[in-house]
Amino acid sequence: MQINATITGLQYQVFLANELETIKSKDFDINTCPTSCIYSDKKLNFAISKWVSPKRTRSYPYERVYNTLENGKKITVIPVVKDEGFDGDRDFIQWDTVSMMSLLDVYVILAYYEKAEKNENYDNKITNQEFDNQYVLDKIQEISAYHSSALHWNLQELNDNFSDFIVKVKSS
Repeated sequence: MQINATITGLQYQVFLANELETIKSKDFDINTCPTSCIYSDKKLNFAISKWVSPKRTRSYPYERVYNTLENGKKITVIPVVKDEGFDGDRDFIQWDTVSMMSLLDVYVILAYYEKAEKNENYDNKITNQEFDNQYVLDKIQEISAYHSSALHWNLQELNDNFSDFIVKVKSS
């Protein structure tokens, strides 16, 4: 069975979104900020959400994104892969995740974990993964100068930058 469809417009109203804490750019660290917040850099404000896993059912990231929808420019940080070690789970981002974010006009920063700790409770697992904060900050700055839609940004990141990005993911 093949289903084809065309989405011609997306309209929504945000109800019950949490009020977001504002964090100044000089104090911003993706690893310690709330799961949804406002990134403030001089006169620019971006609503930012972060996912701890690329898997949509493991940590309920849609709520985090939902809390940012009533703001202007929206960004979400998603790890491309989350590997918890030999005996842990290994999750990968799916294309439809990026597609859904594009429909909601959310800029996706494909991110990676650069640090982790050995899980003391299990021999072959890691925990406390941390994103490469400088990489995320650099991407936020790129988005601040980007004036096309989130869809164009997301496609560009996948088409033009993904292969170079994967090298960083594998080495981290």
